[in-house]
Amino acid sequence: MDNSEVLVAIGILFLAGLLLDKVGRIVHVPRVTLLILLGAIIGPPVLDWLPLSFTGSNEFYAPTALTMVAFLLGGTLNPETLKSHGREIMIISLTLVAVSVAVVATGLWLIGLPIGIAVLLGGLSAATDPAATRDVVNQGHAKGRFVTNLLGIVAIDDAWGLLVFSMALTFAGIMTDQDAAIALVHGAREVGGAIVLGLAIGLPAAFLTGRIKPGEPTLIEALGLVFLCSGLALHFGFSFLLTGMVCGATVINFARHHDRPFHEIERIEWPFMLLFFVMAGASLKTGNLAEVGYICVAYFFLRALARLIGGWLGGKLAGLPDAESRMTGLGLMPQAGVAIGMALVASERFPEMGEDLLAVAVASTIAFEIVGPFLTQIAIRRTSTD
Repeated sequence: MDNSEVLVAIGILFLAGLLLDKVGRIVHVPRVTLLILLGAIIGPPVLDWLPLSFTGSNEFYAPTALTMVAFLLGGTLNPETLKSHGREIMIISLTLVAVSVAVVATGLWLIGLPIGIAVLLGGLSAATDPAATRDVVNQGHAKGRFVTNLLGIVAIDDAWGLLVFSMALTFAGIMTDQDAAIALVHGAREVGGAIVLGLAIGLPAAFLTGRIKPGEPTLIEALGLVFLCSGLALHFGFSFLLTGMVCGATVINFARHHDRPFHEIERIEWPFMLLFFVMAGASLKTGNLAEVGYICVAYFFLRALARLIGGWLGGKLAGLPDAESRMTGLGLMPQAGVAIGMALVASERFPEMGEDLLAVAVASTIAFEIVGPFLTQIAIRRTSTD
């Protein structure tokens, strides 16, 4: 491996990421979308400028970045946050996840997709984009119960989505493996092992971290937890996403002496995510995208329909006014990096369907990242005037 090529590529991408962040704020396009497009343009799909040694290093920073995301998602599952978000948010978020998986998986299966792929894509549909939703709210200086509910839902529904996706992986394994018993044992080991490993790392970390710098772990402590979770999970064949989330939830719930247990991870997360999104775009196979175009279209409309139905049903169950119930799903259309992370995990687990899953995930993410924020703006305006 030519280390000089890798270092130069990373340096250029970091600077390009800063420029794209500025451009995105001017043209109101999410930076995640721009980074994916950048990867597709400079990667194999178009110009093929990225060195081979750089693309091969994705096996390191992709699990690292996604484990960081899982840590932060796990950190939202503390009693104080759930209590402050309230009954409405819990009901709506769980209803949205359930309806998204059911509608998308069933719809794709009915148009002829194998049940394994349909279930995995159903699991992908549960993910949203907290960053895009927060940007829309901040840009419009919006306030009120509807906005509070939106922010609360996007803060925790990716955590539910990860749990559902882990179960979808297990189910897909059973459906695609001729020996269902072996697949079931493998799935139980992957999920159960991730939970045990997350607890094994999280429990001592909850009491030991945050002592050197009172109130929050140092950068070294935070990175140590991330690398332990991702490395050990990969070594034992467990879900590193679920391991990171369980560890994060354990630390946030048991570390009584912490003020902000994940502050350091938040500060260093973006460089890893930047490389991850660029590589997601670079790994896109244009041939596969053409072949699965009808799946992308079907997935887009099924997920949009599921959001509308799930938001309306969740709002009704939570006792929201009709106007807010109708607009809740519309306000939760954006879909971002977690869905691509799920697709990458699934592609490694099921190589025979991996390229198709990734193509659908990247294409739909770009579409929802472009359309979603505008729909969120409409939902907020409608509820503020009704």
